[in-house]
Amino acid sequence: MPHPALFLGIDVGTGSARAGLFTATGRMLGSASQPIKMWKPQPDFVEQSSDDIWAACGRAVRGALKQAKATPAQVAGIGFDATCSLVCLDARDRPVTVSPTGRAAQNVIVWMDHRAIPQADRINQTKHPVLRYVGGVISPEMETPKLLWLKENLPATWRRTTRFLDLPDFLTYRATGDDTRSLCTTVCKWTYLGHKGTAGGGWDEAYFKQIGLGDLAQEKFARIGQTIRPMGEPLGRGLTAQAARELGLQPGIPVGVSIIDAHAGGLGLLGAPVAGKKPTPASLEHRLALIGGTSSCHMAVSAKPRFIDGIWGPYYSAMIPGLWLTEGGQSATGALIDHVIFSHAAAAPLVAEAKKTGRTIYELLNARLDALAKVRRVRFPGELTRDLHIQPDFHGNRSPRADPTLKGTISGLTLSATADDLALQYLAAVQAVAHGTRHILAEMNRKGYRIDTLLACGGGTKNPVFLREHADITGCRIVLPKEPEAVLLGSAVLGAVASGHFRGVLPAMAAMNAADKVITPAKGAVARYHTAKHRVFHRLHADFLAYRKLMAGA
Repeated sequence: MPHPALFLGIDVGTGSARAGLFTATGRMLGSASQPIKMWKPQPDFVEQSSDDIWAACGRAVRGALKQAKATPAQVAGIGFDATCSLVCLDARDRPVTVSPTGRAAQNVIVWMDHRAIPQADRINQTKHPVLRYVGGVISPEMETPKLLWLKENLPATWRRTTRFLDLPDFLTYRATGDDTRSLCTTVCKWTYLGHKGTAGGGWDEAYFKQIGLGDLAQEKFARIGQTIRPMGEPLGRGLTAQAARELGLQPGIPVGVSIIDAHAGGLGLLGAPVAGKKPTPASLEHRLALIGGTSSCHMAVSAKPRFIDGIWGPYYSAMIPGLWLTEGGQSATGALIDHVIFSHAAAAPLVAEAKKTGRTIYELLNARLDALAKVRRVRFPGELTRDLHIQPDFHGNRSPRADPTLKGTISGLTLSATADDLALQYLAAVQAVAHGTRHILAEMNRKGYRIDTLLACGGGTKNPVFLREHADITGCRIVLPKEPEAVLLGSAVLGAVASGHFRGVLPAMAAMNAADKVITPAKGAVARYHTAKHRVFHRLHADFLAYRKLMAGA
């Protein structure tokens, strides 16, 4: 018996392109993933290729269709999400280099690229009112600092580029030939003021002129988007014949306006009923979507704008229509944990053991922590790090300190380089990430949110230690979605909306989101321990600033 109409979500993350096919009730029937290339030509430079990304999307779509045993004719709508990376195309839609190597293929500045720190600093010194809508401080991970870097450092690229696109918008443009930009990407990463409308009137000409990008204003913003529309709205005439061939699909399939990957996770999470209760605009202010991967994003929505120093937003209608989005984030979470693990001397033997036994290195480390807790007779496993502390800003701090120049610190190292030592450092890194989330939540709740529930997805949610420590450290219950691939589901939500199957994003979320397991935080001694640990978290930061001050005059 054939499947009913299916909705395709295509997600481009930092390291791979993925595709998933979903029913109208949010059940995934098949998925596939394909790696994408990355170049790091020098420190703080991270680049990709839009052609390579698009080719990987095609392979992933074909793989998902095969796994689902579905035909292209069953795909009724397509949604795209991606990282907020900057794509450069010329007048013939060919890639334009963003690289010091000069290679045309390297035409994407990846979100995590920090080459534009000096430009971001200069922009922040203007104190322009637009910056109120990015938490008061613009990040080098956003697009206007990167645009300014290109203008100042690669003038030929600046002149040749006809379209500067956020990666999610590149994908829909490649799919449909429609250069409509997403309200999500432009509001969250390009300083577009969504509450001033979607007809291009949300660009602040004075801001662009003041920061040195006045030529974009003179061009009426043609290169960065004159048509901005809400997520999920159908684009053009759907999938073009060429894009259909490249993706292995049929032409004409409705394609929805795109969304950033983390925000897609919000669409795949926040609509889920919890304890039998469906979310309302009021109860949503108790919820936060935690989307973890290489980095982490913390998404919450409110009926009124909330201005929080160091936390991005408020962004109007940038995720859920009609609501203001507040977005916290950590620049390195999964990347930090992996760095701590795989840079350790004991990692290689554990990797070999994991491969031999058919387990992951995380499973081996978790088992080792359980054994250490028994041997050392601690009250609870988290207590193993009493004398070991990590400050997690190895790649700077996105929120709420909003300082990309910060560095990480580790206190409590010994001469040991055993697997037990690695297990303890791994635990300390997980805890450091969780304390960073606690810091973000504290700032959000201080400004009016009442967050007590985290709806979580991403790689970390497959790790029971990651979940336990986040619950215990934040004091919040953690709700896992029935569909763990919530980012892919969020993209499929947009495909379902574009197809007309649902009348809007909220009804689609209500039909396609579902909750599963709930992890509750420990109280008593565990809570007291992490209260003390959180004071250490803040002290490590203060000490780092003190060291920097001492060295400033050297």
